[in-house]
Amino acid sequence: MSLMIDPKSDFVRRHVGPGKAETQEMLAFLGYDDMEGLVQDTVPDAIRFRKGLNLPAATPEHLLLKEIKGIAEKNQVFRSYIGMGYYDTVTPGVIGRNILENPGWYTQYTPYQAEISQGRLEALLNFQTMVMDMTGMEIANASLLDEGTAAAEAMTLFQGEAKGDRATFFVSELCHPQTIAVVQTRAEPVGIEVVVGNHEAFEFHDDVFGALVPYPASDGRVLDYDGFVTRAHDAGAFVVMAADLLSLALLKPPGEFGADAAVGNTQRFGVPMGYGGPHAAYLSAKGSFKRRMPGRIIGVSIDADGNPALRMALQTREQHIRREKATSNICTAQVLLAIMAGMYAVYHGPEGVRAIAQRIHNLAGVLAHGLRRLGHGIVHDCFFDTVRVRPSGVSVEAVLGGALDRRINLRDFGDGTIGIALDEGVLPADVNDLLAVFGGEGKVTAQELAEEGVSVELSDTFVRTSSYLTHPVFNRYHSETEMLRYIHKLEAKDLSLNTSMISLGSCTMKLNATTEMVPITWPEFANLHPFAPADQAKGYERIIGDLEAWLEEITGFTATSMMPNSGANGEYTGLLVIRAYHLDRGNGHRDVCLVPASAHGTNPASAVMAGMKVAVVKTDELGNIDVDDLRAKAEAHAENLSAIMVTYPSTHGV
Repeated sequence: MSLMIDPKSDFVRRHVGPGKAETQEMLAFLGYDDMEGLVQDTVPDAIRFRKGLNLPAATPEHLLLKEIKGIAEKNQVFRSYIGMGYYDTVTPGVIGRNILENPGWYTQYTPYQAEISQGRLEALLNFQTMVMDMTGMEIANASLLDEGTAAAEAMTLFQGEAKGDRATFFVSELCHPQTIAVVQTRAEPVGIEVVVGNHEAFEFHDDVFGALVPYPASDGRVLDYDGFVTRAHDAGAFVVMAADLLSLALLKPPGEFGADAAVGNTQRFGVPMGYGGPHAAYLSAKGSFKRRMPGRIIGVSIDADGNPALRMALQTREQHIRREKATSNICTAQVLLAIMAGMYAVYHGPEGVRAIAQRIHNLAGVLAHGLRRLGHGIVHDCFFDTVRVRPSGVSVEAVLGGALDRRINLRDFGDGTIGIALDEGVLPADVNDLLAVFGGEGKVTAQELAEEGVSVELSDTFVRTSSYLTHPVFNRYHSETEMLRYIHKLEAKDLSLNTSMISLGSCTMKLNATTEMVPITWPEFANLHPFAPADQAKGYERIIGDLEAWLEEITGFTATSMMPNSGANGEYTGLLVIRAYHLDRGNGHRDVCLVPASAHGTNPASAVMAGMKVAVVKTDELGNIDVDDLRAKAEAHAENLSAIMVTYPSTHGV
């Protein structure tokens, strides 16, 4: 008999709960001797998949970590000063270990049952309070997917609130390019015209319902929007500002400009870049928009005994109730990352957040003065963290090449200027390296400029005078001991998979293995900028490529998009692909989507966002599709039928 000498993967045994004895007990209860008999009787023969999957053999977990480490090392983590909404940040260890790496926080279910969710609800209320305080708004939701989709949500929010049938939305050309692209993609299917241009030259007219402007701009400049907001309001239009949340520790908040809403990303609040996500975006607004706000909103209520309690508020706005009439298809969004960002504000408090922002701004000012001293031109005098420089006496190519030699990424604007966006992780030595790239080695240092006391003051127009993060929760837990106990106190109020089974059968209810979670905090994965050159992301390229190929094998399709960062976003993307197919074939009139009555609420909401009309197909009390009604609806809409959207298996497990 041969001896076993190769390691064996026991992943399935470790992570699929029932063992052989328990499986047999359940089969016996159902009247079966084996699994094959059960499958034969429950899965229709027409959909039985009998061919094996062409996938790699299972690997023992300890060897998998070794393999992933090798892949991670193919990524090259340069110092990235590209900006564009993504920055290096310092995740406090107490938050990284006790929230991000803690199954007591990352395995909880959507808080539909408030009585087993009080800890998480408080953490999300902290996030909302942080966002409202920083932006100067009256209401905020409990996170969105990213800045681009948050801006698009604000656009549809405004159109729903605007008077008349207005259909034009203005977007400043100074917004991040990816934000502009997402807004344009979301606008076209629902008949909104997006005008991208100069906000100072734009003339409002009767068809304009809203406008999006950046604060600061993508190239770093800080602009005064008082006059623009007044012009918009005089024309009956609303204004949303895409605001860098950390900059608002120093800058006058959007609410004080009179803006109607603010959107952005909270990535800078302790959440690593992760090659682009996931991160918790935010949307805050004036209170008058509360009944149209997308996503979850956590509110303060009372329990059966009259004690203060938290719950999801104003749920009648949401897709799981309003379905095709919902204001958005946003479901649970980015809760774990929102909790991290909120806890970052709790841990640092108002003084700590301001100190972080001030140090970044000081270093940016020192860098700008140093570059001027070296003879280079600074394009904008008023900035928070991003310096746009026009090199003198040296080409842009030479500067960018010299930066790469020092393992530094800068932003090339393509017009003879370069962007340098500083962040929380920057040290004076890093500024010296940047000055050296521009020919300043041995000529000027950050320390010398700081000792000279060079001016880095912001214009009085932009200096924030209002207070923020005033609630006691942001002023109480600033030692690690206090913070650790606060995090644990909230965790203990929640039901998670480390407590018990959560038998809801949702797509979110799975326990990610510890081995799967470990690599996400490795710097090779966590600290890579999404716009870093592709040759610095070979590890990510390998992982994404493998995953695409495996998903194609499993699903039987020929291509995969890894862009959607939520299930609802995946639905929307798929529907846009179907819509594009019909348009390409000259069948743009096909705009009806059949959706079963038992489908998840995101399904009909996504169809409407994709410019489709929803025809609801009847289902029985068990959630099964009424095939006769499906056939009748398909025949009734034959000329205009675009898609049939089914969950497989269904929401009820069929």
